Amino acid sequence: MEVTVTSENFESLKNGKNPLVIDFWATWCGPCRIVAPIISEMAEKYDGKIVVGKCDVEESEDLAAQFGVRNIPTVVFLKDGELVDKLVGAVSKQKFEEKFEALLG
Repeated sequence: MEVTVTSENFESLKNGKNPLVIDFWATWCGPCRIVAPIISEMAEKYDGKIVVGKCDVEESEDLAAQFGVRNIPTVVFLKDGELVDKLVGAVSKQKFEEKFEALLG
């Protein structure tokens, strides 16, 4: 299950024992609605191995700016608190699976 990522809980999530994936999105974003079910599925599949979060860019503009989010959806992949990868736009489920597996590798 996805967690809501905010400016308040970001540091604790980033520094947790599991890698962190954040989906930057907005309610009005069409491509975000395409990616949302894939993100939910990945959150279930990797539960206990990877923390999957969603961050509304309108509610956490500072976090979006920190990761240079200019287009949404943008999904960032963090390991050991560091950014290791990023996907921008509505990409395939297969692409997400590749990135999630690489994060565990």
